[in-house]
Amino acid sequence: MADLNIRPLADRVIIEPAAAETTTASGIIIPDTAQEKPQKGIVVAAGNGKVDEPMTVAVGDTVLYGKYAGTEFKFEGEDYLILRESDILAII
Repeated sequence: MADLNIRPLADRVIIEPAAAETTTASGIIIPDTAQEKPQKGIVVAAGNGKVDEPMTVAVGDTVLYGKYAGTEFKFEGEDYLILRESDILAII
């Protein structure tokens, strides 16, 4: 896991997306242009939550999130995703 110097505000979390699948279960190699955007990742930072809604995810949780949820950004050469806790679909 990454050690970030970024602290998200309110109910936002920062996720390190999982790597995209490069081969199928049968061993076929998927080209870069056909790889799907991952929908799973690890929470690397979480805000404090809202006054009436405490955070239910914690740093280190593996989560599933919506395909088009959040905003992608790069920090120190790594790709991350910042989104609201409500965009997280499940904790794995």
